Amino acid sequence: MFSNLDGVTIDPLLTLFHRAADGRFPPADGRVTVLPSLPGGLECSVAFTGHAVISTALPEEEVLTQRPDGYGGSLAPDFLRFLAGPAGRIGTLDAVLVARGTSNAADAARQLPVRLDAEDHQRVRHARDLRTDVRVHGDARGLVTLANGLAGRRELSIELADPANASRGRGRSLLRDALALVPAGEPVFAAVSPGNARSLRAFLAAGFTPLGSEVILRPQRPSSP
Repeated sequence: MFSNLDGVTIDPLLTLFHRAADGRFPPADGRVTVLPSLPGGLECSVAFTGHAVISTALPEEEVLTQRPDGYGGSLAPDFLRFLAGPAGRIGTLDAVLVARGTSNAADAARQLPVRLDAEDHQRVRHARDLRTDVRVHGDARGLVTLANGLAGRRELSIELADPANASRGRGRSLLRDALALVPAGEPVFAAVSPGNARSLRAFLAAGFTPLGSEVILRPQRPSSP
């Protein structure tokens, strides 16, 4: 962690995400950058083009003895199990996408309404398990969650009320309205499973750009003597 000029603590992984959102990626040198673990007991392995970033409580030397690399080795199953420990939880492999908020004063009256009736929804429970300051919006098309996610980045996710009608453009229209909840120009990140091709197409059509891929872990390691 480090602080900016205002004394606000910023996670170095968040800085890397914001730089990538501006098109300034880590060098494609095949190497691995090891950073401190994340708040809430979470760790992660993030792959950019030709460079990996790992946030973990393990010493850097111990991580590098496993010989991960920036060409996919940092996401190999055996390496992820090493990071998580024998009983730790390994999340799914997700594509990392980014777009920009579009909110302005003229949009305020037309923003998606707040949903207070969705606290038991699976999408909302999943968001609260991994993120903080979760806000839920939505309408008849579905739900939107906005939250502070991995390393403190602003994250967005959606869940359509009728997935069978996603081909009618409801997903991308909901995403575009969701971006209007975020101040104009502010980066908004999303993690989408590559296998969920319908969702991935909707995010791309709504203006999201791929940055890399990631796996989030909740490690459980044997206690030291």
